[in-house]
Amino acid sequence: MDILALLGTATGIALFSGLRLYTTILAIGLALRFGSFHLPQGLAGLSVLADWRVLAVAAACFVVEFLADKIPLVDSVWDGIHTFIRPIGAAVLGYTVIGNYDPWIQVAIVLACGGIGFTAHSAKAGTRVILNQSPEPISNIGASLVEDLFAVGGSLVALTHPLLMLGVVVIFLLVFAFLARKIVHLLIGRFWRPRDGLNGPS
Repeated sequence: MDILALLGTATGIALFSGLRLYTTILAIGLALRFGSFHLPQGLAGLSVLADWRVLAVAAACFVVEFLADKIPLVDSVWDGIHTFIRPIGAAVLGYTVIGNYDPWIQVAIVLACGGIGFTAHSAKAGTRVILNQSPEPISNIGASLVEDLFAVGGSLVALTHPLLMLGVVVIFLLVFAFLARKIVHLLIGRFWRPRDGLNGPS
């Protein structure tokens, strides 16, 4: 398996780990456990995700996240906690994918996967903070279900079509770089209101 394909798989898994860590692990682990996908030699490290103990922990965390993510306030707290967990999980999965290569490649991939996981998490958390301000629950629940579907489908595409996924990751990063400033300004405008009198003489 060539390095670009490995990079596509590793960064693709990192992208969806930043969005939904436990869903991504569970989707890949179950696909491997039930023989829906057979790992090529270069991805043999991912076989650990099919271990029943890993699946049990991932399934338990998935259930908690699935429920927490549908409640606006709880969702925001959950995302805050996972600001640290998702990028670390993405980096660990990236190392699992690329573990048999030279140390400099391993370090580079781990850093890239951690950064991509953090970027995906930031995009998700920022978007959900805005959606959580809506008084109706439908938009929040709908966004949560879409994220679950993206994580399942995207993580499996990362295994089966790594070069396609590498393109998706590049496009995501470019779009995020373009929109990040606008999202930050929107969040500041929504949640920060200077008190009267601070911007001029009384």
